[in-house]
Amino acid sequence: MIMLTRLNGKEFTLNALYIEQVEAFPDTTITLTNGKKFVVRETVESVSAKVSAFYGEVHILGKKNVQGEKD
Repeated sequence: MIMLTRLNGKEFTLNALYIEQVEAFPDTTITLTNGKKFVVRETVESVSAKVSAFYGEVHILGKKNVQGEKD
């Protein structure tokens, strides 16, 4: 989950696994795989960084080496 801010200032969490597209119209608009859209205060770059960090935390982008484990 990533923390985002709606245009009215309310924070909410979003499951980053369901993000299909992030665009700026000029406000940042996130489209989910089910077609639902969210407009947020964060920039496209900020959302992208949060999603990448989330994927790293849940080991989607690559497996972290565990001590004693071979590559």
